[in-house]
Amino acid sequence: MRYLSTRGNPDRKRFCEILLEGLAPDGGLYLPEAYPQVSDVTLLQWRTVYHQQGYAALAFEILSLYIDDIPAADLRALCAKTYTAEVFGTGEIVPLRHLEDGVWIEALSNGPTLAFKDMAMQLLGNLFEYELGRRGEELNILGATSGDTGSAAEYAMRGKKGVRVFMTSPHGRMSPFQQAQMFSLQDANIHNIAINGVFDDCQDIVKAVSNDLAFKRKYKIGTVNSINWARLLAQVVYYFAGYIQATTSNDQKVSFAVPSGNFGNVCAGHVARQMGLPIDKLVVATNENDVLDEFFRTGVYRVRGTADTHETSSPSMDISKASNFERFVFDLLGRDGARVKGLFGEGLSKTGQFDLSADPAFAQAATRYGFVSGKSTHAHRLKTIQDTWSRHGMVIDTHTADGLKVALEQRTAGVPMVVLETALPIKFAATIVEALGREPERPAKFEGIEALPKRVKVMDADVAAIQALIAAECGY
Repeated sequence: MRYLSTRGNPDRKRFCEILLEGLAPDGGLYLPEAYPQVSDVTLLQWRTVYHQQGYAALAFEILSLYIDDIPAADLRALCAKTYTAEVFGTGEIVPLRHLEDGVWIEALSNGPTLAFKDMAMQLLGNLFEYELGRRGEELNILGATSGDTGSAAEYAMRGKKGVRVFMTSPHGRMSPFQQAQMFSLQDANIHNIAINGVFDDCQDIVKAVSNDLAFKRKYKIGTVNSINWARLLAQVVYYFAGYIQATTSNDQKVSFAVPSGNFGNVCAGHVARQMGLPIDKLVVATNENDVLDEFFRTGVYRVRGTADTHETSSPSMDISKASNFERFVFDLLGRDGARVKGLFGEGLSKTGQFDLSADPAFAQAATRYGFVSGKSTHAHRLKTIQDTWSRHGMVIDTHTADGLKVALEQRTAGVPMVVLETALPIKFAATIVEALGREPERPAKFEGIEALPKRVKVMDADVAAIQALIAAECGY
């Protein structure tokens, strides 16, 4: 298996090369040259694997189609080490919870930081440690988080040999619980940087540093954001697991509703669908920062600036530049790297938008690729949380509420709709109290976390200053 850049770079690389690299040298994102195709026979075999051997065994089957430069025995061991009941609180790893006729919630928040990001990040931490150990090298991870990526990465990387983490986040824009999860960590290899700005400013810093090839190579900069293909690949697995749980045979289709900000989570669904998983709709659910909903409705992709990025009660989706969207557009436009480079490189930097409404390919977003979308607001979140509690006795977080609201609008009779859970409600307690008048359940290990000492630096959105900090901490 070889990987190519969405912006046309002619180089083809293997998995472990792009695992440590992050962005391609031309600023593009990596994708496989072709998506492996899963036959009905294979999917039937995977049903048996999942039901008899569990999630880790299914993960190995899927990942091994994309990773041929790690020995099979080692990859199987890495999956088994990652997806355990001890780490994820249940042997099922991603159980489906039935909500009402035809609607399910896939529980993805049983990991160490109570958010779906743990599903991929725990594997990524083990992959990094494994590959760095083989090479005898170090890696400095530079990341950006709007809330959950940061804590998931830090908990996965803390104490890992040869790994330092420099995690940027928008100062004051995460929930108190999210901030406490990250900033209370005292591990020497974890560095938290609160940026005066919004998530998109943090993401821009990561991309700018990654595009400084001399600095990137000298300081061995890697990424854990979903611009890293390995992160997205790990997320493909739970689409297959959700489908297997929601159906009894391969002639059934399933739709997935995905709370969406950076487009990584739902892009993993796109990959699963391209592999042959019988997905009917991929429902993109946004909050007030509706750049993705606007595109799927109109064909116009229009990024917003810092001043126009809303601060909402589903803060992990307060994103107006969806990095992974480039991967889908690459497929949508027939894998035309030069055109994608023009749209996402020069085009966005000059005008902040592009328009595909008149392009025949745009109609394929829904007809060929299954994408539909919708938007949710604070009022919708409160109503959905209240309704889910009153009718089903289930408390859901604000992002999952966004997904459920749009899922109910987009469901089709006879087709199961699986809503991907984003996080446990405790991470957004203030809105749960506003909706239900009561605090959500808090796992015992997180009691009093907000009062713990915090280790964080507040900095301006200055690329040079971030580079200087990394250089100083590395000491070379």
